Amino acid sequence: MVVKVCGMREATNIRSVEALGIDLMGFIFWEKSKRYVTCIPNYLPEHCKRVGVFVNATKEEILRKVSEFSLDYIQLHGNESKEFLLDLRQSLVAQGLQDVGIIRMVAVHSDNDARKAAEWDGIADLLLFETPSHNFGGSGRSFNWNALSAYHGATPFLLSGGIGMESLENLLAFHHQKWWGIDLNSRFELSPGVKDTEQLQLFLNQFSDLSEK
Repeated sequence: MVVKVCGMREATNIRSVEALGIDLMGFIFWEKSKRYVTCIPNYLPEHCKRVGVFVNATKEEILRKVSEFSLDYIQLHGNESKEFLLDLRQSLVAQGLQDVGIIRMVAVHSDNDARKAAEWDGIADLLLFETPSHNFGGSGRSFNWNALSAYHGATPFLLSGGIGMESLENLLAFHHQKWWGIDLNSRFELSPGVKDTEQLQLFLNQFSDLSEK
């Protein structure tokens, strides 16, 4: 099971979280976020994949950040259309960046939202199912994961939305053949953009132990 930790910003904290053995690390490039990355940290992860999170950014801005941060994934959290994603992918290929994946956030209000997520098949490489929010950022709250039983698309997904220590039992009970991993953020923070590595380590240990049972 893949683990993504999002909302990173500080070099020392990046090193510490990377050392926990996570798979993906997210950097937020949306100015209204409390975790907005204003400049390139003195250290960027070398042993896990780098994910850039964007909200209604221009294609040019996204491509610039892909280059500056050597991103492995682009995560889109705004109102980006299917046409935008297809155009973005063409531009990535044209620049020799065809290995950069695209993650599409889908807010899940109901079974119907989960069902409609299959429309992103062949357009996005991964989906990220998130709790609906009035804002474009994450809500820090969980949603009814049972709604995902209505998702029958071919695209694998990350489960997001307020996942913390108290989520372990529900994670153990959750099953879906396209479930690829989890996305962690606000429930493990000491302050916006700074993660509590001890709590993360405790969670990862218990999550691994439960997954093996």
